[in-house]
Amino acid sequence: MEQFDDRIDLYVNKSAPFARPILEYIREVVHEASPLVTETMKWSMPFFDYKGTVCMMAAFKQHCGFGFWKASRLNDPNHLLNPGEESSAGSFGRISSIADLPPKEVLIDFVLQAIELNEKGIKTAKVKPAAEKGVLVIPDYFADALSQNEAAQAAFNSFSYSQKKDYVEWLTEAKTDTTRQKRMETAVEWISEGKIRNWKYQR
Repeated sequence: MEQFDDRIDLYVNKSAPFARPILEYIREVVHEASPLVTETMKWSMPFFDYKGTVCMMAAFKQHCGFGFWKASRLNDPNHLLNPGEESSAGSFGRISSIADLPPKEVLIDFVLQAIELNEKGIKTAKVKPAAEKGVLVIPDYFADALSQNEAAQAAFNSFSYSQKKDYVEWLTEAKTDTTRQKRMETAVEWISEGKIRNWKYQR
């Protein structure tokens, strides 16, 4: 797979003027961290991969998002990463300028950590069922994926506890990363259309 993907050039160029330097900077830092990282597009967003997803970025009307697929597994002594259940805008919240991101050396460290996790075959953390009904922990990778699709995020927020739980369990019960990714793509598509997990069985 090629290190650079022309589709990301198109994505950046089509983004709002404020977003372009942010996206270009993120792209530059990720590749500076490691020449092993390759680019691709998933769910119409730029992704950076190495033996699995490392991180992704996206541009919206008034902010950008930048998230790590296995954020909950990264060593983050300064607590710069949003926890999974709070990462609706990506791992660093809403980014409206490069200044909203941590220092370059910190970002590079996160990228290298993420690469090492994929190299070792370490999976995303499984979410244990919440003891109290009404408190559902959303995996960071799912929260990041939803945050990149405004329609899906809005629809998911409107779902009931049980409807959200159905999707979370479907993803966390996947036996492999490949299966989880396929389910994720399907889930984001369905949710963006306002469909619950078992919509096919609705009368």
